[in-house]
Amino acid sequence: MTDFTDIDTPAVLIDIDRVEANLARAQAYADKHDLPLRPHIKTHKLPRFAKRAIELGAIGITVQKLGEAEVMADAGITDIFLPYNIIGAEKLARLRVLNERVSIAVTADSTITVDGLSTMFASASKPLRVLVECDTGMGRCGVQSPADAVILAQYIAAAPGLVFDGLMTYPAAGQVETNAAWLASARDALIAADLPARVISNGGSPDLWRAHEVTAATEHRPGTYIYMDRSQVARNVGIFADCALTVLATVVSRPTENRAIIDAGSKSLTSDTLGMVGFGLIEAYPEAVITGLSEEHGHIDLTNCATKPAIGEKLRIIPNHACVVSNLFDEVSLISGGKLVERVVVAARGRVD
Repeated sequence: MTDFTDIDTPAVLIDIDRVEANLARAQAYADKHDLPLRPHIKTHKLPRFAKRAIELGAIGITVQKLGEAEVMADAGITDIFLPYNIIGAEKLARLRVLNERVSIAVTADSTITVDGLSTMFASASKPLRVLVECDTGMGRCGVQSPADAVILAQYIAAAPGLVFDGLMTYPAAGQVETNAAWLASARDALIAADLPARVISNGGSPDLWRAHEVTAATEHRPGTYIYMDRSQVARNVGIFADCALTVLATVVSRPTENRAIIDAGSKSLTSDTLGMVGFGLIEAYPEAVITGLSEEHGHIDLTNCATKPAIGEKLRIIPNHACVVSNLFDEVSLISGGKLVERVVVAARGRVD
């Protein structure tokens, strides 16, 4: 078996033992609180891990793009949630085809989106399930109040070819109470309007271990939890020993005593800082700071390191945001016990449509 240090760089390593532990830990939490999981595949984009989550008890998967949904459907996954406003005739036609193959639901936060969906599905043999996306504090997509949610739900329910299926949110991290109150209010308002939500879908890994406090939710959609990353550790979702994805890089230059250059830049490590200093944690040199990224170079400040890496040394880096890294590589190397198990293609990588 090849040792992971023999893998050419830059490369993404996935510790499958840590993946398994992360999946099992989250599923045990969900089972304890009777809260179904619908994991988000955007973090890994691999059918094998989507299927493994379902084997452990997940009720289905979440995807972020139509192309991801098609890849997962081709892999045999039949229960898919696509929480996105689908706009444009070409995408709507693909969605109609996909709806005939699998059980799929989407979201909308405007009558314009709903009208497009209805135009495409009015003549379909199978109606499309649509949830109202709610902005419970994230400040991205979503209707702005529970009253608005009811109005749009009524519009969906009356639209030919569509079925109103419930509510969805991606909440702001650390605002569990606000999110819980918003969704409970919307749930009650829908009941009062004689249009109860079958599904109330909550999401996110940052507050995963508090998901049960959102009592109106009927499912939870974590994503990054499968790999963890530096940002999740910073939020106390896990510890560095839980981080399954690392970027393997080689020191290619030591131009000064306190500077090292690696062969992993912005095309290998995400430029997201998410409020942290530097662009990742170097496992063997935690005092080092990745201060900058050019396209093919990572710039490391070694000032605070008692020992310093040599040219040719390979470093494992825990990225700030694992989800972005998955989309930067065509394949990843699965490892176990420090040994290469298999190289696998990132099947849904690059599916921006």
